[in-house]
Amino acid sequence: MRWISCLICVLIFAGCGNNLKGPDVSGIPVNLKLSRFEKDLFSLDTNKTVTELDPLIAKYKGFGENFMVAILNADPRWGNDTVASYVNSFLGSHRSVYDTAMAVFKDFTPYEEEIKRGLQHVKYYFPSYTLPKQIITYIGPLDGYGDILSEDALIIGLQHHLGAGFSLYRSDWVALTYPEYLTRRFTPSTISVNAMANIVYDIYPEKEEDKSLILQMIQRGKRLYILSKLLPGKEEYELIGYTKKQMEDCYAHETQIWNLFIQNNLLRTIDNNIIKNYVGESPKTQELGEASPGNIGSFAGWQIVKKYMSANSSMGMDELIKKDEEEIFQASKYKP
Repeated sequence: MRWISCLICVLIFAGCGNNLKGPDVSGIPVNLKLSRFEKDLFSLDTNKTVTELDPLIAKYKGFGENFMVAILNADPRWGNDTVASYVNSFLGSHRSVYDTAMAVFKDFTPYEEEIKRGLQHVKYYFPSYTLPKQIITYIGPLDGYGDILSEDALIIGLQHHLGAGFSLYRSDWVALTYPEYLTRRFTPSTISVNAMANIVYDIYPEKEEDKSLILQMIQRGKRLYILSKLLPGKEEYELIGYTKKQMEDCYAHETQIWNLFIQNNLLRTIDNNIIKNYVGESPKTQELGEASPGNIGSFAGWQIVKKYMSANSSMGMDELIKKDEEEIFQASKYKP
């Protein structure tokens, strides 16, 4: 089963926003069924979990089984009574999470519509891509999976979208997995960003042969560029997971960021311990100071791809994906 997960898991000044209208996709049909798994799960009579759980899992077919094993970590070898007790314990410990989610997402329509618009753009740019047929929302452990793309569904972990101020995000046991620089993204507005990012990753997965830092930067830059096309109404800082101020600072210090890679001869390194400092999740970039964001290599790679595409505006997204990263780098002549 395809299982692409965004665990967290996406500018208000001239020239740096993503406020593009994009193509007219209103005529592209997208049929999505919305299923609220969390409502069914938390409606179980905890005195009858042994008898009510199996019909619920069967109702949600593949997802129900994956929820139990991959998300709740229930051992399939357990007996029915043990499983029921385990599920009841989860329902009790996460009741406040569910109650908050019901308040925040009493009406899921705005998020459903935003996802639909994103999928219309997916079909516009990638006509042969098979779109998911449904959205499944759920509540899982706060320190577990978030948003997932399965074979036929966009699966949304509402526990990771309750707003950055949700008190349980600051709990020690949650912070071990999701520190503050990640939980500040746990907002309703990142639902569509995570959903489309998972689709972009499905369309354009990791290329194992891309080993040097610069090629990985451009690979990630391609994904961010495509994501911006799928969600033309989103701000750039939401797409990359920065704060608005961090994004503004990146543009203000774009030359300094690029010089970091040039002056330290980092672009051609294949040392993964070095590479992960610049294209992985982290609270900051050490060399750029406490206020800087992490993942700065992805920002630079995005700028390279944007510069390249500005000179190749007729190029389609499929062609961009296939375009050699080294060729993009050389042709862009990027030098901020």
